Amino acid sequence: MLDWIAPLLSSLLVTAIGMPFLIRYFRSHHEGQMIREEGPSWHEKKSGTPTMGGLMFIAADVIACLWYPPLVGLETPSLLILLFILVLYGIVGMWDDSIKLFHRQNEGLKPWQKATAQVIGAVLFYFVYVHEGMPSALRIPGVGDWHLGVWYALFIIFWLVGFSNAVNLTDGLDGLVTGLTIIAFGAYAILAYAQHQYDVMIFCAAVVGGMIGFFPYNHKPAKIFMGDMGSLALGGALAAVSILLHHELSLLWIGIVFVIETASVILQVASFKLTGKRLFLMSPIHHHFEMKGWSEWRIDYTFWGVGLFTAITGLWAMLK
Repeated sequence: MLDWIAPLLSSLLVTAIGMPFLIRYFRSHHEGQMIREEGPSWHEKKSGTPTMGGLMFIAADVIACLWYPPLVGLETPSLLILLFILVLYGIVGMWDDSIKLFHRQNEGLKPWQKATAQVIGAVLFYFVYVHEGMPSALRIPGVGDWHLGVWYALFIIFWLVGFSNAVNLTDGLDGLVTGLTIIAFGAYAILAYAQHQYDVMIFCAAVVGGMIGFFPYNHKPAKIFMGDMGSLALGGALAAVSILLHHELSLLWIGIVFVIETASVILQVASFKLTGKRLFLMSPIHHHFEMKGWSEWRIDYTFWGVGLFTAITGLWAMLK
């Protein structure tokens, strides 16, 4: 079964060819990322780097998933709802990025506005999920299925909103999220193939292709950032894939870097409010290692290595 090759190559080529035009457009319009003042001081030199690179690889993923599946009879509701989440969460991120660019500031949508849009997307995902007769049960590794009924809707909301924001928090270093999502979606593409869910496999392959095409422009020194448009879309889609494959909790392991990054922020805030002391030099935790003197490349390689290890071991556990 080689149905992954065409969508992967299609998405890769569209992204790789289109990205230089997008970069030139943003530069000609002086639309660049505003860097957080509370971030590491040496990140200030990144200010003005074009953002919203997610626009190109999301478009490439959609193109790949619309022209190829009909040729092989795989234009399924599962594939369409994955595209819906990718695009909707991408639009939320684009809205957020656009506000930042327009007002020349680092603050975009208010948290409640962003969360509301994400929850609406998750609820619509749930309705399609139920309509297609998929199980409202959470698979507990080594135990079995925990049937939640309508409460499964709350889990879906928590999962999609949580992981979309987790990937967004992780997107603070050149190339970091790009590499991690190649690994995570690659792992789920293999799992989807093993479970004969070829529609989900095609989607994952398209995302992997888009991210491979994006990587040459996003690694250090980045020529363009994916922006909230890219990171929110990728996180929401990753959570949706884990649900459709009925291996929801596997994302806690395969996406462990995203989990650790989010946990570091929660622990940092909780510690400071309760004790007045910080656990880390700066959060999310990739900034802590920067403050310790690690280079961006060293952090990237280390975090990618962790992600690759958990992806391989996670796949082994699910496929054995």
